[in-house]
Amino acid sequence: MESKLSLSEFRTRLVNNTQIGSPKLKLSPFSIFTIFNGTSKPFYGLFDDKSFRLTLNSTINPTFFIIKGRYKIQNRALVVNYNIEPCPKFYLTWIKWIPIFVGGAMNLLLFFSKETPKEVYMLVNIVIALMIFFSRWDTKEKRKNIEENFIKIFEIME
Repeated sequence: MESKLSLSEFRTRLVNNTQIGSPKLKLSPFSIFTIFNGTSKPFYGLFDDKSFRLTLNSTINPTFFIIKGRYKIQNRALVVNYNIEPCPKFYLTWIKWIPIFVGGAMNLLLFFSKETPKEVYMLVNIVIALMIFFSRWDTKEKRKNIEENFIKIFEIME
């Protein structure tokens, strides 16, 4: 994809909008220590003259996606090739399957307990269905949010 920016403008925006640090640190439980840095830059990550690895700079509501990419001048235009990957890789699998396993375990627990009313089954299954819906919706929204911020700040044309 191409950017409307020149190479120097792109690098300047990388510097101005990125707090330097390992994106994997921001996605780990140790990210709580980055709350004391005191910057309000939208991205957190590493970059050099040809590539970048960025994630959102949020400690309270972190995303588990990293934007990895390379940029170069080609035919007098800045070409930015990027992809958005989950990190850690098992995160998406965990988000998809843990509510189903919890639902099965809760239904088995209620099945083997004595005198469980139908209302309890219904309530538990509704809560689990909402968990499944919310977890998948939230994951899609976080991925969309990081991509929209990246496209907006770096003026990427599709």
